[in-house]
Amino acid sequence: MSGAQERPLRADAARNRAKLLAVATEVFTTRGVGVPTEEIAQAAGVGVGTLFRHFPTKEALLSAVMVRRLETIAAETARLAAEAEPADAFFGCFRVVVDQSSGKSEFTQALAAAGVDAHAPLQESSMVIQAQLADLLAGAQQVGAVRPDLGLLELIALLVGTSTMMDHLGTDAPARERVFDVVFDGLRPR
Repeated sequence: MSGAQERPLRADAARNRAKLLAVATEVFTTRGVGVPTEEIAQAAGVGVGTLFRHFPTKEALLSAVMVRRLETIAAETARLAAEAEPADAFFGCFRVVVDQSSGKSEFTQALAAAGVDAHAPLQESSMVIQAQLADLLAGAQQVGAVRPDLGLLELIALLVGTSTMMDHLGTDAPARERVFDVVFDGLRPR
């Protein structure tokens, strides 16, 4: 076996890694990126050594959480595209992207402060999601559910802006729903 190939993780190691990612995603999203790695390990029910075997630095863990979020967006977008009508798939995807983007700027800032390029590990997943968004946008426009003058770049800008607004609203569910209503109203044709 060449050095470039990685051995697959044992089942228990794979479970530990998945548990650490799930816990880190939840903790970093709800409590911020300042939570110590020791707390992440404890909440996942593993030792700190196990955490550091999978993620040698806190930045590696943050980066993995960001990649996992994009993979979740891509998988959910694919599911929506396959199972829902074009309009429902488009607006459902918009919600998924915004919900999964919670706290992203804090993650990016923490990685940048540590000298880590937060965007490099996300490029592949980002390209997949952009292609999915383009397809969903075209489908929703073809059925008349989304205004025809909206392009992919404007859609991405709206997603970024809406995600930022939602971060400011926190957990105020009624306010978040009103923002979605306003944005969705603006996306529909007149």
